[in-house]
Amino acid sequence: MSLSISMNKRQFLQRFLKEKKSIGAMAPSSKFLASKMLENVNFKNTNIIVELGPGTGIFTEQIISSMRENSRLIIVELDEVFYSMLKDKIKHPNVEVVLGSASELPKLLSDRNIECVDVIISSLPLANFSTKLKSRILYSCLQSLNKKSGQFIQFQYTLRSHRLLKRVFPNVHIDFTVFNLPPAFVYTCKVS
Repeated sequence: MSLSISMNKRQFLQRFLKEKKSIGAMAPSSKFLASKMLENVNFKNTNIIVELGPGTGIFTEQIISSMRENSRLIIVELDEVFYSMLKDKIKHPNVEVVLGSASELPKLLSDRNIECVDVIISSLPLANFSTKLKSRILYSCLQSLNKKSGQFIQFQYTLRSHRLLKRVFPNVHIDFTVFNLPPAFVYTCKVS
């Protein structure tokens, strides 16, 4: 399945310039970064996945192609332009695109009768957020994860969020990929 969301680099840059606080890069993420983000996800044992801030859907495409037939993907996007594009393009029966904020994740899940999720894949630009908002989002994610095996996977362009991630999650592993513009750090955080 190819989403092929119709937004060229110029249009993406225009969205970035208009919404710098909520869009963290001047260009979409690379497929190399998507692969690095998903390499530690055990899709065979994953029932419910949440993707936060999918933007144009680079990671979404790989998640959908990797997840099991009966797995469920909830995509949460705050930007109305990206939300509309994703909603128009994704027609998978087990995928729901939601217009909303990551800080409200427990309520968004509760509204869908979901108690907890196995994996949260996040492209949120944490570096652009206040410390209070970052904390609220991360604790919302922790509260939403399976308490035994849940994973929160986040990429960033700096190590600024490392200390906060370590405060929230007991187990934080950092990886790095140079094959992205700019190069990115990938945090894999586990609840235990």
